[in-house]
Amino acid sequence: MTVSRAFKRDSSVSRETRDAVLRASEDLGYVFDSTAASLRSQRTDFVAVTIPSLNNANFADTVRALSEGLSARGLQILLGYTNYDIHEEERLIEQLLRRRPEAIVVTGGKHTDRARQLLRNAGIPVIETWDWPDEPLGHVVGFSNAQSVREMVDHFVTAGYRRIAFIGGDDDRDTRGVERRAGFIAAMKAHGLDASRLIAAGAPPISMREGADAMGRLLDSAPDTEAVICVSDLPAFGALSECQRRSIRVPDQMAIGGFGDYEIGAVCVPSLTTINAFAYDIGRKAAELILAIRDGKPNVDAPARIVIHPELILRQSSR
Repeated sequence: MTVSRAFKRDSSVSRETRDAVLRASEDLGYVFDSTAASLRSQRTDFVAVTIPSLNNANFADTVRALSEGLSARGLQILLGYTNYDIHEEERLIEQLLRRRPEAIVVTGGKHTDRARQLLRNAGIPVIETWDWPDEPLGHVVGFSNAQSVREMVDHFVTAGYRRIAFIGGDDDRDTRGVERRAGFIAAMKAHGLDASRLIAAGAPPISMREGADAMGRLLDSAPDTEAVICVSDLPAFGALSECQRRSIRVPDQMAIGGFGDYEIGAVCVPSLTTINAFAYDIGRKAAELILAIRDGKPNVDAPARIVIHPELILRQSSR
């Protein structure tokens, strides 16, 4: 009992006794098994998180902020990789919930019916991020992907561009990409402009190479295009590179916009106009919300709706 209390830093154990216990455990290579304690306290000290990509800098920033915010209070994250597949997300959600996390953070607001049922019945805080779902399952820390792209279209039109294209995925797995494409179409129609210049670049995540290939096909099929908006900065950089290979001057002959404010977009020449979705802030605010709920602070019983306000960043690739 004294050893157990020493590992939990119980105030009834003297410092000398605790130090002796910790020295002995270090010598033995002993690791405290918290399973029984978790059953008793109903706390497992970890939060489940699902993300669609492991090498996406934006999602990495969100996870980093979550980890930093939670680890300061002794909580760790258990990560599930969905690869932009909502059916894989469903499988992971079931597996993660079996381990009884204290909360679950999911990327996006589109899920299978069964995944939605699992999350509704989980009995723990559910936080949807990187989206603004029509029917939230619980808490939300996110924004409208469609509205963000609409604002970029509005700027391009105001700057004088009329023949604008969109480069994105060729399926609906990336639901945030689908929303961005829908925002592009809606904004173009609102301005009375042709919204049919939609170039499919491949399955998500869209790479620089796929962006370059899509830009080549766009230039071959619609050489009068004046501007292109890409689903993220990576295909936007590829599109920029293809323009340079063809001696097309950016932004004089072609304007290019991306999404995500990746580091490459700030350092390439010309630098990329983009949208900063504040990926780190999404993770930070999600961590703060989880800790507030865990501490039983007031005003967190009702589902929280924390709005992130993406920022349009104008750089050298557009007027």
